[in-house]
Amino acid sequence: MQLRIFTEPQQGASYDDQLRVAQATERLGFDAFFRSDHFLAMGSTDGLPGPTDSWVTLAGLARETSRIRLGTLVTSATFRHPGLLAVQVAQVDQMSGGRVEFGLGTGWFEAEHTAHGVPFPSKRFGLFAEQLELITGMWSTPVGEKYSFSGEHYTVTDSPALPKPAQSRVPVIIGGHGTRRTPELTARFGTEFNLGFPPKAEITTKFGNVRKACEEIGRDPDELVYSVAMVLACGKDEAEFTRRASAIGREPDEVRQNGLAGTVQEVVDGIGALAEAGASRVYLQVLDLSDLDHLELVAAEVAPHVSP
Repeated sequence: MQLRIFTEPQQGASYDDQLRVAQATERLGFDAFFRSDHFLAMGSTDGLPGPTDSWVTLAGLARETSRIRLGTLVTSATFRHPGLLAVQVAQVDQMSGGRVEFGLGTGWFEAEHTAHGVPFPSKRFGLFAEQLELITGMWSTPVGEKYSFSGEHYTVTDSPALPKPAQSRVPVIIGGHGTRRTPELTARFGTEFNLGFPPKAEITTKFGNVRKACEEIGRDPDELVYSVAMVLACGKDEAEFTRRASAIGREPDEVRQNGLAGTVQEVVDGIGALAEAGASRVYLQVLDLSDLDHLELVAAEVAPHVSP
């Protein structure tokens, strides 16, 4: 099982805060540092000092780390024109030496759009689907050839489709809980399917929907990575776990039920259950970015029991 660190900086984190967590992620042996793509805090927090742009942040981290994978879970299709987003992601991939992974989703948080003057279409899935086709199409166009695309939402004419990412294929992460359209897009464009904070009893069925969609188009379902994102609250004992749950505003019983939470052995067992459900990668949602001891504990006491 690969363990990745996943952060929500819109809740209140500077670039320097994220840098400390990313460098700890690398030092402690985790596989990747990922962040959300949001511009407004959620819940009761004020979000100070204010939001940071995901791809600007990852560009900085690309130059200040050397091993870990870097990416978004997930970039919102409503925030950026796909042609320019293809350039941004390819550039960050070059800056990182080929360590970027690209998560893309439809966007859902209307308030952050109205707070920043960004249109929020009522129907976004078609826009999302066209972005996947357009961005991956630009990256895969051979150097020296032109790329064109004509859809309902976007038109691209004779693009040189440059720059190219450092990787021959940037991993594309698609997630969601839909039963038909999301699995179909994952089968066409994805290298990874992610379930964000799912009811644990539904994981096997959701993965099965994607596997079936792959089979229907003649793709081997085992080509995909199947992953889950879960909130993390781990303690060396009950008191430390309870303190960490409280620090992120969660009740111990609730976060135990819905996340990877409790004592070290409980978290090890929870990750084992995810593996049995078909996941080979877990994004550990770390909400208190000041608590680097939390990462130290998981790296020392959990990872040796679940990592390859």
